[in-house]
Amino acid sequence: MSDTELTSSDFTEAAEPFRLFAAWLDDATKSEPNDPNGVALATVDADGMPDVRMVLLKGFDEGGFVFYTNFESAKGQEILGSMKAAMCFHWKSLRRQVRIRGPVEIVSDAEADAYYATRPRGSRIGAWASKQSRPLESRFALEKAVAEYTARHAIGEIPRPKHWSGFRIVPQTIEFWHDRPFRLHDRVVFTRDAKGGWEKARLYP
Repeated sequence: MSDTELTSSDFTEAAEPFRLFAAWLDDATKSEPNDPNGVALATVDADGMPDVRMVLLKGFDEGGFVFYTNFESAKGQEILGSMKAAMCFHWKSLRRQVRIRGPVEIVSDAEADAYYATRPRGSRIGAWASKQSRPLESRFALEKAVAEYTARHAIGEIPRPKHWSGFRIVPQTIEFWHDRPFRLHDRVVFTRDAKGGWEKARLYP
């Protein structure tokens, strides 16, 4: 489905969300100057206080939307505490937005190992060296840790840390938003039904 085919009226007629998301992401890959797979990830902490940050989507299919992180980080701990999360893609060049909400599951070790092996060597070292989200006394301390792990894994493969893996948001709702004049935007939301199919509704802007 091309960009010219994805007019505002056409996207409201989509029967299911994943083919539409794939087309929109493909369009964003062509038009966004940086990180078309960048997405705002929202979680809540143990007190119910919301938290949000940008992550990179690393895969998706009908099973859900996958990203990777240090499970000992703030977002890792918040997700493990609730096993729920939300995402929001905003592609400014296209004036489009996609919102995703649902429960979270941990990807398999095989999935995590396969993705970890594709990362640059420096990024794999960083997964060991960074105590993500925790206080850092100085930049030198981080550089020292990177040097230590680089020396430790100077030869051969770098194994994936057990505390570093992936989460999959299993969407219960996926909303597509398209800018329209005078803030009369088009909004379509897909909601998963009891049988695993999708119900679709248009929303007021």
